[in-house]
Amino acid sequence: MYRLLRTFTALTALTAIGLTAGCSSGSGSEAGPATSRAADVAAGPSTAAAKAPNAFWVDPDSPAARQVEKWERQGRTEDAAALRRISEQPLAVWPAGDDPAPDVRAATEGATRDGRTAVLVAYNIPHRDCGQHSAGGAHSSAFYREWVDSFAGAIGGTPAVVVLEPDAIPHIVDGCTPAEYHADRYQLLSEAIQRFKRQPKVKVYLDAGNPGWITDAHKLSEPLVKAGIAEADGFSLNVSNFQSDEVTKEYGRTLSAAVGDKHFVMDTSRNGKGPLAGDREDAWCNPPGRGLGTPPTDRTGDPLLDAVLWIKRPGDSDGPCRGGPAAGQWWPDYALGLARNAKDA
Repeated sequence: MYRLLRTFTALTALTAIGLTAGCSSGSGSEAGPATSRAADVAAGPSTAAAKAPNAFWVDPDSPAARQVEKWERQGRTEDAAALRRISEQPLAVWPAGDDPAPDVRAATEGATRDGRTAVLVAYNIPHRDCGQHSAGGAHSSAFYREWVDSFAGAIGGTPAVVVLEPDAIPHIVDGCTPAEYHADRYQLLSEAIQRFKRQPKVKVYLDAGNPGWITDAHKLSEPLVKAGIAEADGFSLNVSNFQSDEVTKEYGRTLSAAVGDKHFVMDTSRNGKGPLAGDREDAWCNPPGRGLGTPPTDRTGDPLLDAVLWIKRPGDSDGPCRGGPAAGQWWPDYALGLARNAKDA
């Protein structure tokens, strides 16, 4: 994925708001094991949910939450306190493997219990990530259609935000995805939007990369239209990347005007310090010194920006670079660095 910088590797009642890069970006959270567990719907709201200042679901069993518990047992109280900046925030769920239903159900059941909205990422398009760190995806178009149908069916009638296929469109624009796959990809994305929109309380945002990758937003407009953006609720920006809030919002406004005034959501999970300085090819992959960005919220004060989300799960590796584990695997030391460098720290 275009190292979501040139770049790489990401849901509440948007019912109420009506709301990782190029052959190098990169979406990192997708490759990890399932991290959510089915909730006892009969139970009362979780402690994390009670603290959440927005409509999105907080997973009480996320890797960050488990790490906090471990460090508390070990007496690492300061580190545990810092990591709560992640564990007490709503994070997107990236269903893994050939059967997305268990992870989706665990998230939607937990969200239902807490009276909130799940944020989900559909990331399994054929020829995903152009064979890079997050390579993989469905082995055929037919299987992808089945996968999407299972994903959407597992949501049922619960409120959910679905971020659809990080990097898939930008990889077409930058030429990383071979031309012979373009028509099929457009068709699959369009069908996926239609399938998710059959669920009555689902909001779908088709990914459009980030400002540091496809620098001219207008280059994305025709591909987004071909992929069915007209039937989606909008598009997503900055997934797994580090572009600042203001740069991303300005880019979003430009792109919105080019695709029928569609709304957008943006990922602020790791942009608290902005992108790594310099034009480095690996700036997207586990860059040092980064920090957590603006916490998730659906109260943006911007008529086009439906929500600020943490789509990339802070602490999930971008890939085996700078000492990190495989893409999507939990890396507690990196997570701790993000927390200590948080924008609001």
